[in-house]
Amino acid sequence: MRCPHLPDGFDLTDPDLLQSRVPHPEFAQLRQTAPVWWCAQPTGISGFQDDGYWAVTRHADVKHVSTHPELFSSHTNTAVIRFNESISREQIDVQKLIMLNMDPPEHTRVRQIVQRGFTPRAIRSLEGALRDRARGIVDAALLEADKNDGAFDFVTNIAVELPLQAIAELIGVPQEDRTKIFDWSNKMAAYDDPEYAITEEIGAEAAMELVSYAMNLAAARKECPAKDIVSQLVAAEGEGNLLSDEFGFFVILLAVAGNETTRNAISHGMHAFLTHPDQWDLYKRERPATAAEEIVRWATPVVSFQRTATQDTELGGQKIKAGDRVGLFYSSANNDPEVFDEPERFDITRDPNPHLGFGGGGPHFCLGKSLAVLEINLIFNAIADVLPDLRLAGDPRRLRSAWLNGIKGLQVTRS
Repeated sequence: MRCPHLPDGFDLTDPDLLQSRVPHPEFAQLRQTAPVWWCAQPTGISGFQDDGYWAVTRHADVKHVSTHPELFSSHTNTAVIRFNESISREQIDVQKLIMLNMDPPEHTRVRQIVQRGFTPRAIRSLEGALRDRARGIVDAALLEADKNDGAFDFVTNIAVELPLQAIAELIGVPQEDRTKIFDWSNKMAAYDDPEYAITEEIGAEAAMELVSYAMNLAAARKECPAKDIVSQLVAAEGEGNLLSDEFGFFVILLAVAGNETTRNAISHGMHAFLTHPDQWDLYKRERPATAAEEIVRWATPVVSFQRTATQDTELGGQKIKAGDRVGLFYSSANNDPEVFDEPERFDITRDPNPHLGFGGGGPHFCLGKSLAVLEINLIFNAIADVLPDLRLAGDPRRLRSAWLNGIKGLQVTRS
């Protein structure tokens, strides 16, 4: 196998790199020459006391790792591929209480409980309320545009709102508290971006505040059950329910995985539509059911997660040692020409679309996929109805992050 021609020290998790762009040319080179590639790192730079990780860039290999948790653990070093170098091992280990960072059988137990709130029936029950909320959000953005000569920030005024309101609707959080969820989740996920001036300590404090808030919510539902997911998960009699602290860590997962990712998918989706006007015209005309999946593939809000090898094994012709970290690069897998015809083309009619934007299958496949797809469909339907004439008024302001493909701001204006 040929060696990739990458600069010395090149690292796919470098937050400065991801602030400027997703490294698609480098991903393409790695898929062709070294689909499982050792990325050397200075010891401790990512928060782990090792000297690097294996970068997995092909669709088939990402799926293989994702579907073999007995070989590749989410629990050992968590699923987050890079923290700040100042983080302590104790701070990393605390995050193992989040379902994302569990392995079977504990992961299986917790997931079987929380999936009660994500059944097709449960998601359908939210659709009417979320459709009204999507329309209200876009109507409010129209008013904001009218006050500012047609201009507004798409992220702040539209993309942020529906995921927050959906989470609040889902777990019974008062809508007036949704900004707290937004603030806490930002502090937990945006620690690499100097604009937010957030340290690991601030992020940890935000996580604990969110856990405390959720535990209080759980306690209130145990005392007085309501018709919401919290009551289903913690207040029912008998076994098979979440403890209050388990519910608190589940809400952390919702706040980051459900809020940050869907918000970024919506932001990238709008940018894609406005830079591919033929696709926006097609969407406004036909509203294809396939659009949301292509938006997620195109955006791939989570660039990468990681696993840790539990034993010596082989992947993509490389010998992986027990204890080695293995990076799953979904952004690369979702552009693998072995799987996708013309992957560089934004095509909202793409079908089939076996992207890995919701994970590579296996136990950690995204529990909230149906809710995310519903939110994306509802918000773009509302935009097409109320603000069909949007155009870009500037380049996206990208988040500095080691693993999120985030947009902080996107200026738009009415034509």
